[in-house]
Amino acid sequence: MHEVSLVRLYVLRATYLLVGVGVAAMIWPHLLNSPQTVEHYHGVTWCLLTAVSLLGFLGIRYPLKMLPVLFFELVWKVIWVVAIGLPLRSAGPLVGDFAETWTNTVVGIVVVLIAIPWGYVFRQYVKEPGERWR
Repeated sequence: MHEVSLVRLYVLRATYLLVGVGVAAMIWPHLLNSPQTVEHYHGVTWCLLTAVSLLGFLGIRYPLKMLPVLFFELVWKVIWVVAIGLPLRSAGPLVGDFAETWTNTVVGIVVVLIAIPWGYVFRQYVKEPGERWR
């Protein structure tokens, strides 16, 4: 019996493709065009997201082994919504880049929540004994 259906694997692959291509389209041009004039944390963020994009492409081949990439995507997006997005929204309507980031982040959360095979995650990451410490 297979742990994850073929359909779910294709959904995962599509999600990794979306992450890989989406981040590449948004971030890679910044990284390639202006590294000498970039602010410190923008540079760090661009490099981190470029790594996520590259790992997303690897997830197309190994969708279950690369689930931590989707966990990372989910966690950072939820943190952004809670720590940045919601306080800004409570102060007034979001405009410009913040409005776009809000929309992209919330849609990303929904997509990743749907794509992750939660039964498999529970079996592999919760029920399965952890690796030994010594």
